[in-house]
Amino acid sequence: MNVGVPKEIKVGEQRVALTPAGARAFSEVGHRVLVETGAGAGSGFRDEEYSQAGAALSDVAAVWSGAELVLKVKEPLDEEVPRIREGQTLFTYLHLAPVPELVRSLQARGVLAIAYATVERADGSLPLLAPMSEVAGRLAVQEGAHYLGRAYDGRGILLSGVPGVPRGNVVILGAGTVGINAAKVALGLGADVALLDINLDRLRAADDLFDGRAVTLSSNAFNIEQALQRADLLVGGVLIAGARAPRLVTEAQVRRMKPGAVIVDVAVDQGGCVETIHPTTLLQPVYSLHGVLHFGVTNMPALVPRTSTFALTNATLPYALDLARKGPLRAVRESAELARGVNVWRGRVVYPAVAAAVGEKPLTLAELR
Repeated sequence: MNVGVPKEIKVGEQRVALTPAGARAFSEVGHRVLVETGAGAGSGFRDEEYSQAGAALSDVAAVWSGAELVLKVKEPLDEEVPRIREGQTLFTYLHLAPVPELVRSLQARGVLAIAYATVERADGSLPLLAPMSEVAGRLAVQEGAHYLGRAYDGRGILLSGVPGVPRGNVVILGAGTVGINAAKVALGLGADVALLDINLDRLRAADDLFDGRAVTLSSNAFNIEQALQRADLLVGGVLIAGARAPRLVTEAQVRRMKPGAVIVDVAVDQGGCVETIHPTTLLQPVYSLHGVLHFGVTNMPALVPRTSTFALTNATLPYALDLARKGPLRAVRESAELARGVNVWRGRVVYPAVAAAVGEKPLTLAELR
């Protein structure tokens, strides 16, 4: 199979969907790998490293036109959609539920679109989302602490405090992968941490993990409102796989937060769990509304592209190799995990939450051809 790796063009995006080691893994078993010149530069990979691993370097047009399987990191942007060919397989992060216009575009192109974020194991875990959630959760506190600085119109506090001065208060919505990793960093910095979730088993696990150092609260409207009034930093880490994130924080609640508080909504690429959040870029990551700083970068792991690229491709490579070896139809029929990643297939929406977002009846996996 011809495997294409274009350079990411989303603002500030420096990750790449395949490392030179991954290129070698494909080429060693007979696949042809086309890598756009400079695709790996942002993650610290030179073009010659790909060449030495057996990949062919090419321009963007040749990569898209020559590839049967396209590996990306982020969803195709408007200028990339026309490059997609009918019957081509696209394997990337998609987050389609909040962007019905992209769903329609992918349907029109006849692509086989498989999303990293909805590949799901039998136990409900998301193996291709987890590594970026780990990175984003840790970065959320790191970036939030940065923007709490007075130079950015933050509250001007140090999360750890110092002797005689109180610690900062961090509120985390969601005790999944993002929330647990955010709590690790916040506790490591010495902040007071409150972790909210609707799943009491997750809260019990978090209480054990952190040895009671984080306050765990059942997530409901009352507890969220009370916690927000204390928060210096709010981290949104709520996820419903493949669907739009639930709105847990209203604009009225944001108005009542402390002046100079910071919100980092990691769920922003799924619509966000804070009513006042909207997507921002790595070049302009924050904006102020009602005196509260909002950080809404949709590709936060691109801040640390080398770490993120290794973490992502460690997870995605076995699935990508499976797609190339078996072809997409056989691969998804033989892997229930990969099958759950199918979002759009030859003009039809397959993933139920995405179908609901665009008002369509989903195509069943049994109907794939």
